[in-house]
Amino acid sequence: MKRHFLLLFAALCLLQPFSYAQKRIGYETPDKQQKRLAWWTHDRFGMFIHWGLYALPARHEWVKKREKLTNEDYQKYFDQFNPDLYNPKEWARMAKAAGMKYAVITTKHHEGFCLFDSKYTDYKATKTPAGKDLIKEWVNAFRAEGLKVGFYYSLLDWHHPDYTIDLRHPQQPENDSDSAYARLNQGRDMSRYRQYMYNQIKELLTNYGKIDIMWLDFSFPGKNGKGHDDWGSVDLMKMMHKLQPGILVDNRLDLNDYEDGFDFVTPEQVMVSEWPVVNGKKVAWETCQTFSGSWGYYRDEESWKSPEQLLGILIGSVSKGGNLLLNVGPTARGLFDYRAQNALKAIGEWMAVNSASVYGCTQAPDEFKAPSGVLYTYNPEKKRLYVHLTVWPLNKLVLPGLYGKVKYVQFLHDNSEIKYLGKENDLILNIPLKKPPVEIPVVELTLK
Repeated sequence: MKRHFLLLFAALCLLQPFSYAQKRIGYETPDKQQKRLAWWTHDRFGMFIHWGLYALPARHEWVKKREKLTNEDYQKYFDQFNPDLYNPKEWARMAKAAGMKYAVITTKHHEGFCLFDSKYTDYKATKTPAGKDLIKEWVNAFRAEGLKVGFYYSLLDWHHPDYTIDLRHPQQPENDSDSAYARLNQGRDMSRYRQYMYNQIKELLTNYGKIDIMWLDFSFPGKNGKGHDDWGSVDLMKMMHKLQPGILVDNRLDLNDYEDGFDFVTPEQVMVSEWPVVNGKKVAWETCQTFSGSWGYYRDEESWKSPEQLLGILIGSVSKGGNLLLNVGPTARGLFDYRAQNALKAIGEWMAVNSASVYGCTQAPDEFKAPSGVLYTYNPEKKRLYVHLTVWPLNKLVLPGLYGKVKYVQFLHDNSEIKYLGKENDLILNIPLKKPPVEIPVVELTLK
């Protein structure tokens, strides 16, 4: 009987394939999701800001976990927190000058400290020497510069007394034994923490006007981990869309089984080799990247990327249909590190003359095959193909399969003409011997 049932079930599955992606939370139709995403997939470039108490030790934003610090050990940073040079208007000005169109800030990171004035905790900026709601000022400053605003909120909380200790917690037991976890979690109640989290997210989506992005971080399901059941992710998603119908939400709620369980995926600190796919479908995506190796301010870190590397990440992301969210970790006094400022300035100089190859652009059609040393981006509305010269060619550049498809060719930074000829189906560009004074030169092809 069991065998017959399994055969029948298999036959039914062949007639109508079962897919987790067919499940929907149901807060909107698929076409409305695309409309919500339209501005974001056009703008392509945003600023991430990781800021909290960890700026004081200046040894990585996970310092509490790395050094197994208790709440009592960490309290001195709360007592000392006073960013006297904090000027979000200057932050917003630098983001805009760099060509960024939106920004996301950590309202609460894993340490549990809130930069906003929450009525559900005293572990917040208003109770420190800073004495004010830092998020309110930030939102006003970035909106004034015309940037869209987003909130990062950590699902993890290493300070809250009801957040159960897990394998990511600073007090993770050495042997990871079940009995050790049970002992450490006596009296802790995730349902109470979950309500606390819901209350705070409701505050963030109620008290600060229109919020464009909610960036929740992160799930790690499995033994001694946490996933969608721990966060109550389905109900949380419904609540967020009820409070802010136009909001975009990332994919870290462990809801990949739902077709509408996220708006975009978030590959972190990696260059993707191809457009990400979930459940067989291409999805909207954004890579989050740092100037250096950490997210929070790390005074002694030396692994800073060059402007050329950072621009390569931006162009490479757009060339595969994605966005870049580039992170700054301000100091404990509220300033951007001088190395971050220098990098933002260099990016801004490039974007000032080359942003047309980023905004409104996406992956080029499959028929256009980029040669070595070249990255393509494509604007389907303007029918422009942008050729990013990551390696400067010697006199000539051969673009396969493009001859006969081009009306005009020019450098983007100065609109100076580039002559060309054809050989069979290949387009051959006459490139000057000397590279122009642009970090990564861009050639614009107007297509027929």
